Amino acid sequence: MTVGVGEDEVWLDDAAGPLVRLYTMNGGRTRPKVELDLLSLMLATGRAVSGLEPEHVQALRLCRMPISVAEVAARMRLPVAVVKVLVADLVDCGAVTAQAPPSPAGIYGRDLLEKLLDGLQQI
Repeated sequence: MTVGVGEDEVWLDDAAGPLVRLYTMNGGRTRPKVELDLLSLMLATGRAVSGLEPEHVQALRLCRMPISVAEVAARMRLPVAVVKVLVADLVDCGAVTAQAPPSPAGIYGRDLLEKLLDGLQQI
């Protein structure tokens, strides 16, 4: 169903509300310029950037505190693939930094596992 005439025309779906094709937010791009993980932590740099689209501005606001890509997607209520492209644009222009999540090997290193084993043996 469409409502309105000409440029003011709005596409509606009774169940979903306004319909906007997600790839239009990303200019038709489906792959981010920067490799990001779901758990990559994003943080705004404070650098002023002009000419951002509203979705970029919304993502940038969410990145004032460290936040994962997955959390940005959840709060924006957008698919992760779309948010990865948006956030990668912000990283590319220097408005946001991305920190890769720690590798499982770093989290569960041999020293930690040995300490855990020692603790369990003492119980």
